[in-house]
Amino acid sequence: MKFAHMGDCHLGGWRQPELRILNFLSFQKAVDKCIKEKVEFVLISGDLLDSAYPSIDTLKETFQEFRKLKDSNIPVFLIAGSHDYSISGKTFLDVLEKAGFCIHVAAFEERNNKIMLHPTIYKNTAIYGYSGKKSGLEVDDLERIRLHDSPGLFRILMLHTALRDAVGDLPIKAVDRGSLPSVDYLALSHLHINYVKDNAVYSGPIFPNNLSELEELKHGFFYIYDNGRIRKEELNIKEAIIINIEIKDAFSAPEEIISQLEKEFLKDKVVIMKIGGSLKKGKISDINFKIVDDYVAKKEAFVFLKSTSKLHVEELEIKIDVQDSVNIEGQIIQKFEEGNPSNFNGLIEPLMKSLQSEKREDEKSQIFEERIFSEAKKILQI
Repeated sequence: MKFAHMGDCHLGGWRQPELRILNFLSFQKAVDKCIKEKVEFVLISGDLLDSAYPSIDTLKETFQEFRKLKDSNIPVFLIAGSHDYSISGKTFLDVLEKAGFCIHVAAFEERNNKIMLHPTIYKNTAIYGYSGKKSGLEVDDLERIRLHDSPGLFRILMLHTALRDAVGDLPIKAVDRGSLPSVDYLALSHLHINYVKDNAVYSGPIFPNNLSELEELKHGFFYIYDNGRIRKEELNIKEAIIINIEIKDAFSAPEEIISQLEKEFLKDKVVIMKIGGSLKKGKISDINFKIVDDYVAKKEAFVFLKSTSKLHVEELEIKIDVQDSVNIEGQIIQKFEEGNPSNFNGLIEPLMKSLQSEKREDEKSQIFEERIFSEAKKILQI
């Protein structure tokens, strides 16, 4: 027996066009690998799509790949995940099924407070499934599932959920492995992790779904079950490089970043720059990232991603000798401007004076607020 197990494809999920393309190319590569390997069937254990209502372009691309599998006589069995699940019970997975491209195997009935899963029989295999739901709501259901008998068949259970021993101490809803029915292969998705334990396997993402995953995993993967041997298939489309840099001066930051980038070969790569440090001069908004973006574009990187989550502005401590107790505020502003040169510093004093305006007698609160906003907009010229 030989079959492919994939999931967490999240097609159409990335906002950046370049990464949306890589996501789809990874799925395309996985499909081509399945055809080349001549697998008997494909399992997709949830989150084929990033939304229950994807764009038309995403659907067209997805249909094309499913057609390739169908033309190769490779059936696809799937369940919905927490992303492509709809509380109404209707998703675009149903459209794929009605077009004859796949079979949704989440068939069940509730009986005596138990959820009885019905198998989808294919050759000598019985495939069961229960779809994932938003916020882990499927976990409580999973402790009640039972399987209809399928004597003599290889039994596969597809779930889109979190296993307790896979999440460890993380405070998320998870199901204990021991409360699930015994099967020959437990096909899991939802956690984007490397996990193969006995016959329980998380498919992993076809492509990383966010920046931290891209940094950790670099690329996507899936698995092929080949006569008892579980084999990981890497989906490396573009090389990802991570560059860490710490900066202290927002105004000289572009030159420092470019100096670091010059040490790397950027052409056709996914470049992830993690910018950290404590700014002693300027603010994050003072960093001219356009200079950096133009440099990276000139070096023909496939895509350039920046993270400033570890970058912060040093807490301002202004020490002044009080020379004029009447104008302490003016002295503080002057000291700040000296340590933080910016084209916007000229706006500080008029804005402060504007915000010190008092409410006039008999002036309604709404009118007062509108007057303050109006004066501030004039100062800011917006």
